[in-house]
Amino acid sequence: MDQFGTLGKVSAYLINKLYENNKTIFTIPDVKKILNKDYNQITDFLSELVKRKVLSRLKNGKFIIIPRETGNNERYIGNWFVAAREVINSPDYYLGFYSAMNHWAMLTQPLHKIFIVSPQRQFVPKQLKDILYIIYMNKKFIWGVSKEWVTQTQRVRISNLEKTILDGLLYPQHCGGITEISKGIWIAREKIDFSKLGEYVKKYNKNVIAKRLGYILEILELGTIPLNLDLRRYVKERYDILDPAMPIENKNKNTWRLIDNIGKKQILNLIKY
Repeated sequence: MDQFGTLGKVSAYLINKLYENNKTIFTIPDVKKILNKDYNQITDFLSELVKRKVLSRLKNGKFIIIPRETGNNERYIGNWFVAAREVINSPDYYLGFYSAMNHWAMLTQPLHKIFIVSPQRQFVPKQLKDILYIIYMNKKFIWGVSKEWVTQTQRVRISNLEKTILDGLLYPQHCGGITEISKGIWIAREKIDFSKLGEYVKKYNKNVIAKRLGYILEILELGTIPLNLDLRRYVKERYDILDPAMPIENKNKNTWRLIDNIGKKQILNLIKY
């Protein structure tokens, strides 16, 4: 490390410059602009700073400064949503499912994992393997997304409230199941744009989404008459499972041609608390 002089002085200079440039999350090229050293020197230097818990590695080639007030937290990743944005390889990503439900205040439990959607398959960086879950989705279903503030200075792409609901109805396993989605719909009922929800059902054009939505709205006595009538049009001959993430012990059928393996009573009991 002699080529850098005293490690303390160089690291302090680098950290100060990164803060000045609002680069608490940065890449090797960012460091090269500041230190003007070759690639190998920089990677060795950054690896040393990671060992000393000055920095934390989000993924290969991308780092975050560990604030002094957090102590020597070698697994520090900062804001979870921002960290997820920084490690995903596609610009068409969005935070969805349980993460989006958390953002839209649809949950009553703390978030323990980050759920991010991408049209590009990739492995989860090992630094985030315990908390990040990447869900592949065809690009034609990447819509209903907006940039939302998650810190005072950072915005990320998050599915809007209505898209979050429909995504969850298609893949309940990423949202804690149908009961959790039903509870979230009830919590957010005054904020839901039911007209937009109907438009999104048409755009998704998947019968099972419409049937699950219609059944839940019927149980919760929510929605509008036009929406409920539109949802009925998606009821065909086929029966679908209400919650594929749950065992099929109960086989209660209904006019929505859903096999209710949860039970109306359980959904209604959830919204009381």
